[in-house]
Amino acid sequence: MEFAIVDIETTGGNFRNGGITEVAIVIHDGQQIVHEYQSLINPQQNIPAYITGLTGIDDAMVRESPTFDEIAEEIYELLEGKVFVAHQVNFDFGFIREFLGRSGYELKNPKLCTVRLSRKIFPGMRSYSLGRICEQRNIPILARHRAMGDAKATAILFGQMLEENPEVIYSGLKKNSGESFLPPNFSSQRFREIPEKCGVYYMLDQKGKVIYVGKANNIRERFRGHFTGQSHPSIKQELKAEVADLKWKLTGSEFMALLLETLEIKRIWPKYNAALKSPRNIWGLFSYQDGRGFIRFQIAKVNKSLQPLETFFSSEEAKAFLTDAIQTYELCSKLCGIRKVNCEVVNDTICQGACAEKEDTLMYNQKAQVFIQKVKDSKGAIRLELEGRTEDERAVCVFEGGMLREYGFIKDESEKLEAVKPYPETSYVLRQFLHQFSAQQIQVISSRRNNQEVLSFEF
Repeated sequence: MEFAIVDIETTGGNFRNGGITEVAIVIHDGQQIVHEYQSLINPQQNIPAYITGLTGIDDAMVRESPTFDEIAEEIYELLEGKVFVAHQVNFDFGFIREFLGRSGYELKNPKLCTVRLSRKIFPGMRSYSLGRICEQRNIPILARHRAMGDAKATAILFGQMLEENPEVIYSGLKKNSGESFLPPNFSSQRFREIPEKCGVYYMLDQKGKVIYVGKANNIRERFRGHFTGQSHPSIKQELKAEVADLKWKLTGSEFMALLLETLEIKRIWPKYNAALKSPRNIWGLFSYQDGRGFIRFQIAKVNKSLQPLETFFSSEEAKAFLTDAIQTYELCSKLCGIRKVNCEVVNDTICQGACAEKEDTLMYNQKAQVFIQKVKDSKGAIRLELEGRTEDERAVCVFEGGMLREYGFIKDESEKLEAVKPYPETSYVLRQFLHQFSAQQIQVISSRRNNQEVLSFEF
């Protein structure tokens, strides 16, 4: 990280109506001064006498000097990518940003003020003006109120502060860069390297151990979100104290990010991923035939003695799934366990009267069997193809029994997919996104292990 210590002299006033008469930039690499730049500038307006009395710069001195526009590119290149440092930084930064903007350059550098920093690092001084603080710190100012004299003195002061208490410098940098939320062991530079793309990310502690795995459509913003806001404050603070680095894998889509997140949490068992590590209650959709011969459906928790038609992570999810089926196949809400009273009591027009014995048992059971068969068909082997991480790449997933069995990012059919251990959580991800995929993206495989026969898939 490099710092650009800047000082300017002006015609007075503010950056909207004043002009710059001199600029000096001293580049500091955190250890020492590595470059110096200085130039008088023609402000294209008269310099007031009191300014000349203060700085010694008059109209004659700058008459043949370049205008700011003529050296704007050079100044911008010197400042680009560096931390802007000055004594009373808002004054110098405001002028430089304004005049660079007039020349077509946008100054967005993080900035530090040596006045504010010196109050924290060298407390108790009677004055923090540049002249007074340099006098008390034995820093020579070779030309007071000239740009290079003040800039070099500020650079020496800044070097002393870096040596005395660098943590104040870097914490101030995070704050002024909008990065005060960052964990104490996580660098600003690393944060700026985090991609603003979709993928899975891994938080590491100082020993390089993964302590949290997550997914995001924008990894950088999601990382920021872990340490801002008011939710789960105790967990945020614990995580903030431990995280020291971040790694990531891009996935190209949210669907692939969710799948990979599930696999990685199950593989690594990070200490802060309590949600997926905790046992889940699995709910199931069951079917049976009642005493009158009607096929009924019931939602209940899964146990070892009964095999459900379909499984869910909550009763609400199961109910929503069954409610859609009732509408699609014109089933009876009472026989499906959704309501206790006959449908005609609530004027339910979807039910054809099965609960009141007004619909033929055979006709009703045929509709229920179609629904059951559709559920069973969805438990077969499915191959999905969707966008990859680059234009010439595809993401491919193979599901069996609703669970992910193989996946990979490929560029041609000769590349092999990676086999993975099946987890019920991946079936939940598939159900979330299946309706978003087109028929061209889905292949139903009747016997994937034997003949790879591909069947049509109807929606």
